[in-house]
Amino acid sequence: MGSDSVQVIQYLVDTRDLWPKATKTKDLENEASRALALLTEEEQKGVLKYYFVPDAKMSLASHLLKHWVVSKYAGVPWWETKLTRDPNGKPVYADPASGTQPVYFNVSHQAGLVSLVAVAGYAAGPADVGTDIVCTSERRTRDHRIINTEGWGTYVDMHADVFGRLEAAYLKGGDLLSTQAQQMLPPLARGAEIVDLKLRCFYTLWCLREAYVKMTGEALLAPWLKDLNFRRFRAPAPAPADGPFAQQPDGDDTEAAKMEVIKDHEIDFHGKRVDEANVCLRSLGPDYMTCSAIRTPQKKEDGLGWDIGPYKFLPMEEILSHAEAN
Repeated sequence: MGSDSVQVIQYLVDTRDLWPKATKTKDLENEASRALALLTEEEQKGVLKYYFVPDAKMSLASHLLKHWVVSKYAGVPWWETKLTRDPNGKPVYADPASGTQPVYFNVSHQAGLVSLVAVAGYAAGPADVGTDIVCTSERRTRDHRIINTEGWGTYVDMHADVFGRLEAAYLKGGDLLSTQAQQMLPPLARGAEIVDLKLRCFYTLWCLREAYVKMTGEALLAPWLKDLNFRRFRAPAPAPADGPFAQQPDGDDTEAAKMEVIKDHEIDFHGKRVDEANVCLRSLGPDYMTCSAIRTPQKKEDGLGWDIGPYKFLPMEEILSHAEAN
């Protein structure tokens, strides 16, 4: 396939209101029986092992999305979308005849939302993809309690193992607030408002790193994590609260769009600038952020030239109907 047939695919599934009668994970065996029936026995067990229902629902949607993207964009019948794992443990689909991957994909989930990023139709070599989604308010009460009692520096240190050396120092440094978008702070901001901005910076960095590391195929405990740094990163401004998941449309060149969608990043690895990754961070409503990271190692200009637009919401019914028809 030529480069003009490449598709960059991004979807979100909102699981929060799905299967509302399931108050215990075991209830999903009945309430979500239609969806569970579309998974392998091993995948079903993986879903039902979760203690909390929201976690089980996100796991179920994650499994379904992986099969769905392979079936829909590679034209593979649902029950032939056999997923395996690469040497790093990342789920993949390899064509049984050629051994190639017609679709490269990755999923993530947080606070009821499941994200999918994929590249289909790219035949010039592998495409590495990673996605992450964070919710700045999901643990707000807990986060504020820790920060108010232990201090911001201690809070950062609690998570320092997953940050680069320069990043942790920047988060704790005195210039954090002065170098971030002051438009996100009201005049004479104090106390909780300042903590909220610090936490937004914290979760921004988490989202960037998670998407990037997942793109590489390794986990957040990779031995080189300390040598990866997002220098002078910017937290995106919260999207307006006119909807829970408002996003800036693609191609918008307004000042608001520039604050809510960030595509320029200074990535440093072992002291050298990384210039092969296409990374897009964007606000999703006032509380969520998504990040997509893509690279094409054998021909980096391909991945860098692909536009990473906003995510689209995919109804669960559309996934189920596709599966049952294929």
